[in-house]
Amino acid sequence: MKITPEIIQRHGLTPEEYEKILTILGREPSLTELGVFSVMWSEHCSYKNSRRELRKFPTTGVRVLVKAGEENAGVIDIGDGWAVAFKIESHNHPSAVEPFQGAATGVGGIIRDIFTMGARPVFCLDSLRFGPIEGEKDKANRRLFSNVVAGIAHYGNCMGIPTVGGEVYFDESYAGNPLVNVFCLGILRHDQIARGAAEGVGNPVFYVGAETGRDGLAGAAFASRELTEQSKQDRPAVQVGDPFREKLLLEACLELLASGCVAGIQDMGAAGLTCSTCETASRGGTGVEIDLRLVPQRETGMTPYEILLSESQERMLVIVKQGQEARVSEIFKKWDLPYSRIGIVRDDGKMRVRDGERVVVDIPARALADEAPVYEREVGPKRMPPPPLRLDAIPQADPLEALPQLLGDPNLASKRWVWQQYDHSVRLGAAVPPGSDAAVFIVREANKILAATSDCNALYCRQDPRNGARIAVAEAARNLACSGAVPLAVTDNLNFGNPYKPENFLQLREAVEGLAEACERFGTPVTGGNVSLYNESPTGSIDPTPTVAMVGLIEDPQHITTQFFKKSGDALLLIGLLGDELGASHYLKIIHGCKKGPPPELDYGREIAVQQAVLALIRRGVVHSAHDCSEGGLAVALAESAISGPTLVGAMVNLDNLNGGQKLRADQMLFNESQSRILISLPESEVPRILSYLEEKKVPAQCIGSTTEEPFLCITAAGTPWKWSLENLYSAWGDSLERMMQAPSVS
Repeated sequence: MKITPEIIQRHGLTPEEYEKILTILGREPSLTELGVFSVMWSEHCSYKNSRRELRKFPTTGVRVLVKAGEENAGVIDIGDGWAVAFKIESHNHPSAVEPFQGAATGVGGIIRDIFTMGARPVFCLDSLRFGPIEGEKDKANRRLFSNVVAGIAHYGNCMGIPTVGGEVYFDESYAGNPLVNVFCLGILRHDQIARGAAEGVGNPVFYVGAETGRDGLAGAAFASRELTEQSKQDRPAVQVGDPFREKLLLEACLELLASGCVAGIQDMGAAGLTCSTCETASRGGTGVEIDLRLVPQRETGMTPYEILLSESQERMLVIVKQGQEARVSEIFKKWDLPYSRIGIVRDDGKMRVRDGERVVVDIPARALADEAPVYEREVGPKRMPPPPLRLDAIPQADPLEALPQLLGDPNLASKRWVWQQYDHSVRLGAAVPPGSDAAVFIVREANKILAATSDCNALYCRQDPRNGARIAVAEAARNLACSGAVPLAVTDNLNFGNPYKPENFLQLREAVEGLAEACERFGTPVTGGNVSLYNESPTGSIDPTPTVAMVGLIEDPQHITTQFFKKSGDALLLIGLLGDELGASHYLKIIHGCKKGPPPELDYGREIAVQQAVLALIRRGVVHSAHDCSEGGLAVALAESAISGPTLVGAMVNLDNLNGGQKLRADQMLFNESQSRILISLPESEVPRILSYLEEKKVPAQCIGSTTEEPFLCITAAGTPWKWSLENLYSAWGDSLERMMQAPSVS
């Protein structure tokens, strides 16, 4: 077939990129070779529009065993010869088109990334974002939300891997373009780390797992363009998952790796057989030759183009040590998995694909995997920072009505409707159920306690991408501190619009530089992650959403801390300042319907001091509860602490002595989102000693009240006492999502 400009354009390649292909090959490519280049040089696989920016991340540290970009997932030392492999990935476009399968296969893909490293997956988190779901006009968003959650639950529950935490947000910018970011963590010993390199010339290449079909055809290219009204025609680019087959594949691969038969192993994820073949060859400095007639197929008449570009799920490529073929076959038969010896490792540096005797692809592997063009897109002019918020232009809402309204908004309400669909108790490791500041999981085989969280306030990032990204890292570390954990490392998912639009690329650059700066300051190297661009629907681009997933380590089971009040009679300490910043707050968005003003400032010194002080107090054994003050402000944090536990515990609080003489409005005191604040409860008798300790450490803190037997939250602010029934607050907060999802036309 003659390669025309129209065919090149349909494959998402530019004329300049096609010229580079001609130079690499020294001839015109076949249609199959053009398809191979199109998926490997897509944004999804090559990061050609973001790679320069990603180099700004700190990626090294004393605990880093496998760096970002080296393998399928980063690996971090957690002591005593044990390590964790973890990563976050997106499945945004597939979930927009086919939400159940898009989300389910997103879970399956990230799980494979983890066990490909030789690690046993132990838990998942999800960071999810959708358009509004409250109104009659929001039926489509409710359907997306319902089916994405169902897809995640289906795959994780069938695999027996708990989903123990995450976040869910709703905003107009995600209407028609939901974000589905999935995190998985696995445990392994240092000597179990597996590599995805085709090592050993002459070693046989095996295919194992589900038969190849036409589902997921060119999915990587599909994920590298904007969503349009015609995107439903791209359903073949959405994969179909089988979690039961993946469970067999997981166990077979871990047994295979333990047998010592494996020279290299690679998941067939994005770009399928194409990606796994050329990437293993490139990493190994070798070549790989395969024969497509030996590939297990579930459909007849598939062309080489379709077989190579299919993204059928639950498949692996395994480089086997010569002489171990019989043992490998024995393991695959034991687990009842289709498999086939499809090729061999060569010494010529080529990805060579045969269809019987006919060579259909002959391309230098490194050119495909590592030499895609790298661009620096046009950057829009730096925006002036948002002007200071004029409070006189914001009418003061009645706090008695505003607090229940905030708690009932789906962004702040309990996500019980979501996590009750997940089997978060499987493996019996979840020490803290979903809903607290961070997930806490006990890995019994390693005798380690891990904490993990995902965070990003897209309202902040919309107004100031750099500062919003910094705060995402700070809040993730703060959530871990509130749980008793020391932060170790970060994986991130950068969700942005079309990078060819200068204003979008500016957002990406600002956010990356903010993340990099904050990760340096918190000592949390970036171990890898994902870039998801082209998140635009016909209504416009999403708000910039650089999601941060952070992992921490808890030294002692006694240090595990949760956010809810435990009993009456405890003192309440606010560690940090009262604050006064209402810009880009949930109060403005939910109560006043506007996204305006600058996000709160972040002072690294104060933030780190507050976190270290809370960790020190937790280690002393005096902290009964700890809760991050962030979205919705101190009033929301107090309410959540009072109503989110197994029993309702009231509180009596006075904020009038905290503002240092500065006159603040009641809504400003109650709902500001100033950073570096943690609410803790502790025995009344410990207050003088703890305040003295914090003063010595130069950490601002004040006793603001106490917990009570009466089922009310009482807060005095701006000279006025405000009182809410805990039962009413719980009704607003606990049942909100369920009420919305009972609306018609969800399925």
